[in-house]
Amino acid sequence: MQVHTVGEGTPEVAVVGAVHGDEPCGARAIERFLASDPEVDRPAKLIIANERALERGVRYVETDLNRALPGDPESDLYEERLAHDLATAVEGCLSLGIHSTVSYDEAFANVAYLNDRKREIAAHLPVTGIVDFTAVSDGRSVELPGFVDIEAGYQGSDAAVDNAYDCIVAFLQTTGVLPGDPPAQDPGFYEVTEAIYKEPTRTYRVRARNFERVAPGETFATVDGDPLVADDEFWPVLMSAEGHDKLLGYRSTYHGPFSTVPGAQADATDD
Repeated sequence: MQVHTVGEGTPEVAVVGAVHGDEPCGARAIERFLASDPEVDRPAKLIIANERALERGVRYVETDLNRALPGDPESDLYEERLAHDLATAVEGCLSLGIHSTVSYDEAFANVAYLNDRKREIAAHLPVTGIVDFTAVSDGRSVELPGFVDIEAGYQGSDAAVDNAYDCIVAFLQTTGVLPGDPPAQDPGFYEVTEAIYKEPTRTYRVRARNFERVAPGETFATVDGDPLVADDEFWPVLMSAEGHDKLLGYRSTYHGPFSTVPGAQADATDD
């Protein structure tokens, strides 16, 4: 794990890239930011997390780092030990994690257990949507009290690097590390209600578009050519036939613009 610090003093702000090694946009955006030799008003950490997986171009080496938090320093598994190191490195920090997808080409933010600190971060990111993953967040970085993730775009694309860089700058402006005013785009807010899983050995095709309403009775995907039909309306999130062996995507409910969502309640781990 690489930890770079900008500014003087003890950082209370962090950016984390390359949690998954096949999602290089975070590491590339961090490298671009560091190469700009920024002048900062307060210190921050910029972390390239899973170097081994990044070097190999794989999601993980032994187990998924973003399902292993807060980790175990005594584990036999590399990513479980790394998860402990990462959780320690960002403890007490407002943090932005950077990911990418195989299902959507624009940036959106992921949160869980939304509190006032996460609300402030998410509200000032240049993203097209904000998704609450509380219902399925077990072991993910967004469970941490000061942590917001983004999905920056398609894996391996230059556009994902550009989106990630823009989000880093906006996040660091929001947290007072960089001067300037971050954007306030007021994207839509979506709440994930459940995961949709695949059956082994079967062939899936997705017809629905992410973040667009699927009406009751509408075919949102096929399996071996047979339709999968929605019983109730939902908005797909991270839905793709590619990229995951077991997961097809998520159902979510749309709650309107983020600014209209009632005030966040502090989660039990907030301080």
